[in-house]
Amino acid sequence: MSATARLRRIIDNPVVNYFRTSYSELRKVTWPSREQTIHYAVVTVVLCAVLAAYFGLLDWALSQGLKALISVTS
Repeated sequence: MSATARLRRIIDNPVVNYFRTSYSELRKVTWPSREQTIHYAVVTVVLCAVLAAYFGLLDWALSQGLKALISVTS
């Protein structure tokens, strides 16, 4: 097999083609700045904490309500 045929086989390889097109697509992406990334991370952490507190309180309230309902019926 000649060097040209080997090179053509490598170029036509679907795996090589996948990584080549992925790399070219990633070059087109407009990445956020460091400040934007930090801001988004802080917003995500705060939102997760707020939602955890909300669902924790909701779970506690429903649990207390269920306990009261069970004690009334027993």
